[in-house]
Amino acid sequence: MAINALQSASSALSALNTALDVTANNLANINTDGFKTSRTNFQDLLYIEKAQPGTLNANQDQRPIGTYVGLGVRVSGTHLDFTQGAPRFTGKPLDIMIEGEGFFEVAVEDQLGPGGLAYTRAGNLSLNSEGELVLANDQGRRVQPVLTVPPEATSISVSKDGVVRASIPGETEPQEIGQLNTSTFINPAGLKQVGENLYVETSASGAPNSGVPGTDGRGTVSSGFLESSNVDPTRELIDLIRTQRAFEFNSQSIRAADESLRAVAQLRR
Repeated sequence: MAINALQSASSALSALNTALDVTANNLANINTDGFKTSRTNFQDLLYIEKAQPGTLNANQDQRPIGTYVGLGVRVSGTHLDFTQGAPRFTGKPLDIMIEGEGFFEVAVEDQLGPGGLAYTRAGNLSLNSEGELVLANDQGRRVQPVLTVPPEATSISVSKDGVVRASIPGETEPQEIGQLNTSTFINPAGLKQVGENLYVETSASGAPNSGVPGTDGRGTVSSGFLESSNVDPTRELIDLIRTQRAFEFNSQSIRAADESLRAVAQLRR
């Protein structure tokens, strides 16, 4: 009936609206360092079974196909794409990026992330008033483990394996401040997005595998570079056009169903 068509088209408009929101967010973060794009996944809904395949007729011939009418579509999830973003040279020693798999660890409130930890690909770091390495954003989350730079240090360097060193006046060799760890997950797409370029662990992502960069499948660290957003504007604009056209197609389905119902309503005239 036309009622089913209306419901199916309505579910499509709702799902496409979510897809439009996801695409808009991707494009909005095209210049966000360490941002990872999301893709909207869809799945069909229940079906009305009008005839079952394999049934036999009077001549004992088997029906080769069935008759099913679907009831629409819904969003099954948003899938994070952790493809490596392009490196962007800054020349600043506290701008660091991970080449390969892994996340930097930062401290958050216990209610935000399990164990008070969150994870990020954004490597734009700075120093707070206590000389601690923190994310250079509005919250200033502390990098874990806590690394404190002496106030008399004249320069800072970060090695490929995450060792942070500072040059101290009067010393011939840079002083080692500490080790910067990174974490990997068996299913990074299962991480929870909480804003601020942060992700937190979930049961779907699995437990973090934390350790020295460059070991056990973890990527190495490059100082003086930032990882750009991995948003592909061409692909996003194509998805935007496809979403717009799908809106139009389903709007036409609603109009067609409406015309059918109008014709039925006017039969007695």
